[in-house]
Amino acid sequence: MAKRNKITVIGAGNVGATAAHWAASKELGDVVLVDIVEGLPQGKGLDLFQSSPVEGFDSTITGTNSYEATADSDIVIITSGLARKPGMSREDLLNKNAEIVGSVARSAYKFSPNAVFIIVSNPLDIMCTVAQRATGLPKNRIVGMAGILDTARYRAFIAMEIGVSVEDIQALVLGGHGDDMVPLVSYTTVSGIPITQFIGKEKLDSIVDRARKGGGEIVSLLKTGSAYYAPSAASVQMAEAILKDKKRILPCAAYLEGEYGINGIFVGVPVLLGKDGVEKIVEVSLTAEERAALHRSAASVQSGVAILPAKF
Repeated sequence: MAKRNKITVIGAGNVGATAAHWAASKELGDVVLVDIVEGLPQGKGLDLFQSSPVEGFDSTITGTNSYEATADSDIVIITSGLARKPGMSREDLLNKNAEIVGSVARSAYKFSPNAVFIIVSNPLDIMCTVAQRATGLPKNRIVGMAGILDTARYRAFIAMEIGVSVEDIQALVLGGHGDDMVPLVSYTTVSGIPITQFIGKEKLDSIVDRARKGGGEIVSLLKTGSAYYAPSAASVQMAEAILKDKKRILPCAAYLEGEYGINGIFVGVPVLLGKDGVEKIVEVSLTAEERAALHRSAASVQSGVAILPAKF
């Protein structure tokens, strides 16, 4: 009998528990949900497993406070960290979440040294660096969930504006996650038709701006938390591409070594995702304005990496 895939999700809060839900319901493998709060991952894991007879999926879900049960995972999704609160910048989260992400990444790596690590914790691009330094993993096996989420928000707002299926909106968003992201209008189409044939520049600019601030908009609405359905769905799309060796081209935070003129940091770019994680970084032609925006975004990420505590 073939060995089933194993997916560890670290952090049993809204993002982690929902990622476990998506992964189990898609039958991507057996899921281990880890959290430091006693009873939380066990309770959510048991509740989720009890939904399997109703929904008809055969993944097992285990909740645990230790890492032994995560051994030999194929994928580790890290969602741990403080959620952003109203008025809190991503940079406010930096030092605290670096401590958390560094610790959990080391613990997971100890038991699953061959896994691909998907980072969801914020500030996303900088936490990828923390995880890479904490584990020593090769660059292809650390990948950040950012571009898919930002692109999904951008696509959703376009579909809402022009009244067509979200499936028919193709788009790419590059750069650091959040306010510095770079939507590529030149690569935005509706079933291959340039978006400019549907939406004027002024309206498109406002959609781009709303997508940039998409996370903050949800934080301000929820008041006591941040987005979790779309971020968790994006992380599981990445896990599926890796586990099934789908060779999908998706925008993710990847370690750049000269691509796009950027070196030594994780930034959102199109990548080929397969069984080895980031199998290729895809370089697309950018306008001068898009390239400048991407470099500004990368500089913002670099400034965050530069102020990481010395241990990272």
